[in-house]
Parts: sequence; structure tokens; C-alpha cells
Amino acid sequence: MEKIVVEKDNENLRIDKYLNEYYEDISRNHIKNCLKNGNILVNGEKVKAGYNIKAGDEIEVHDIEPEEVDIKPQNIPIDVLYEDNDVLVVNKPKNMVVHPAPGHYEDTLVNAVMYHCKDNLSGINGEIRPGIVHRIDKNTTGALIVCKNDNAHNYIAKQIKEHTIKRRYIGIVHGTFKELTGRIDKPIGRAKNDRIKMCVTDKNSKEAITNYRVLSQNNRFSLVEFILETGRTHQIRVHMLSIGHPLLGDDLYYIGKKSKKNSYSDSATTLEGVEMIGQCLHAETIGFENLSKKYIEIHAPLPEYMETLIKKLGLEEKGEE
Repeated sequence: MEKIVVEKDNENLRIDKYLNEYYEDISRNHIKNCLKNGNILVNGEKVKAGYNIKAGDEIEVHDIEPEEVDIKPQNIPIDVLYEDNDVLVVNKPKNMVVHPAPGHYEDTLVNAVMYHCKDNLSGINGEIRPGIVHRIDKNTTGALIVCKNDNAHNYIAKQIKEHTIKRRYIGIVHGTFKELTGRIDKPIGRAKNDRIKMCVTDKNSKEAITNYRVLSQNNRFSLVEFILETGRTHQIRVHMLSIGHPLLGDDLYYIGKKSKKNSYSDSATTLEGVEMIGQCLHAETIGFENLSKKYIEIHAPLPEYMETLIKKLGLEEKGEE
């Protein structure tokens, strides 16, 4: 059960519309059915889908799951970095959604791993997310664990919850740093005026901690390593924006000034002759313990566009320790 406290900026929205924006994976019709069945309550009472929420309303969401849909395997090539009887680690490419969502049931990583693994995927997250125990954003590349059975799913999920999984990312951000290392400890929750976005906030938020180290920098950009202690939605993107160093190419959280030399404010633009689609962020390393209690650490090579961009920006050299 999840509790959501309505903030003033969302006052007078229909509850079905508000929750449809809050839960990206769940359709508005399904939310209406949950309201009708009493799976969603406002201040402990049933309300209709047309109820206009008020500031301070406490919404209780019980056992809300996406409706059943027919997700089909697709023969989409995937880069498998590691595989055993319980898990596989894939190198997710750019511009690929991890799992299906309403209106987008094809061409996702789930469709690809369903074909690769046949019927060997965990079912804990339901038919719409078989095998998926954690996610990375559509335009973030890199290492992602997929679980082949429920035992593996529970074991990996426990490590994620206890923050014992190693997650190292590499990204290119705007600006330069005076301090080459840092720790950002700021809670993250949904943005008030745009439910697609996350933001640093104390309201309806969860703990979020990102450690960073500058690997190289020039007078425009920095190449940065990120070590996650938590794994919130858009965590690195939101945290870096909050300290004035947004991810290069992040068209959701940062729109830069466009010029002939440096145009990066659209979802697909070029910088130094390199095409970018979304944020320059790569999940380079993931380390975890498998069901045999063996620690496994997998590294995903940088995508070609990032390697080229790093060279063209002169960010190959490692910064001071």
C-alpha cells in the first residue's frame, strides 16, 4: 500500500487523471476500475473517478497492478554481457525502453529478453515486466540485470533494497568542478507541475544518495564517475541538475542555448559532429552476488558515441585524484 499526500499545486485535478500521470505504467481505465472497486481510497473513503482532489488529501493505493496484456517475444538482438541459470546482464542500447507500458507494448528490452530466455523469466513484477528487477532510463545505456526465476529476483531485489549492489555510471555533464569528489544526499520525489519529472523535494520523496568523482574536465564539460547508494528514478540526472551540472544532452531536465557550434537542446542533436539522443549517461559497472553466493562484477563498454565525444572534447585524460 502506498500513501500519496496531494500538494496544493495539484488541487482540483480529477483523481483518475492525477494518478494516471503519477503511475506511468497504469492506464486511466484501469485506475477508474480500481477506484470503483475500492482499491484506491481518499481519506479512507471511496470516491468516483471524477473526484477533484484537494490539497492535503491522503490517497491510499492498495494492490494496484497494470491490467493483463499480451506481451510478445521479439527477435531483437541484445548484447549479453553475462548469463547463468538464474540471471543475465545485458548492455542496453540507447533509445530502448526497458519494459512495456500502455501504448508501447513492442520493441522493448522485455520483448527481446522474452525471445532470448523463452519461458525462463521471473514473474514477480507481472506480465508487463517479466524478469525486470531494476531499470535504467530509455536513453541511458549500459549494464542491466534480468532475472530468470523468482528466487533470483527476490535475491537481487534484496541486495538492491539493502544497497549492497555496486552501480557505477559514467556521464558527461555541463560545467567544471572546484571539488573533484562529492556526495549528494538529497531526497527525490515527483515534480509538482510535471508528473513526468522528478525533483529534489522533502514532500512525497525517498532518500537518494549519489557519490561522484570528476575524471576529466575542460572549460565547458566534465567527464564524471557516479557511484549510487540508492536507485531512484532519474537520480543522477536530478542530482546533477540540483548542483548546477546537468547531463549533456538531457532534453527533459536541461535545455541549453542553441548555436551553430553547440546545439543540444533537442532530443536528437549534434555536438562536435556527434549525434546525441538524450542524456550522455552510461551504466558502466554492476556488481552483485548470485544465488551461489559468488560476487560477480560486470562491465559494459562505453557506447561508440560517448567514446567519440570524449575524444573530441579532450576529456580522455584522468583528472587529479
